[in-house]
Amino acid sequence: MGNLFSPSIKDAIAGNVQSEKKDTDKKETEYSAYETYSESFTQEQLAGKWAEYLKLIADRPNMCSTLSMVPELTEGNKLLLKIGNSVQEEDVRLEKINLLSWLRKELRNSHIELVTQIEKLETERIFYSDSEKLQIMMQKNPELNDLKQKFNLDFHG
Repeated sequence: MGNLFSPSIKDAIAGNVQSEKKDTDKKETEYSAYETYSESFTQEQLAGKWAEYLKLIADRPNMCSTLSMVPELTEGNKLLLKIGNSVQEEDVRLEKINLLSWLRKELRNSHIELVTQIEKLETERIFYSDSEKLQIMMQKNPELNDLKQKFNLDFHG
């Protein structure tokens, strides 16, 4: 009688051992098939799945804020996510494995990559004084300068 960890000769002759191996082969094939998913997807499909992922992590507001911008689909299956600073970049790095696993499964494409790009967010400067406001208005409309000179207008501020 064979022990539990090795097949007996009787089982091997009956073909029982080989059928177990076939089950293992089948599982490997299914796993390999998953690895090679390469269905194409659009920016709109990406945006929809991105929004779904944000709902899944709704209990983590900082991460939701970091991932609030939908990445741009670039050449290949590369996603370009624009972020504001290095702190957000670190947050994305920590979340990247879960995020990519989920996106690859949902979009059925195992070749999706995520790249971050730090972009300085442009903030509009607020002009406070009257003279600053006038300078901006004159840049946009040079005729204002003519009116200012013609009517001898001056602002102190």
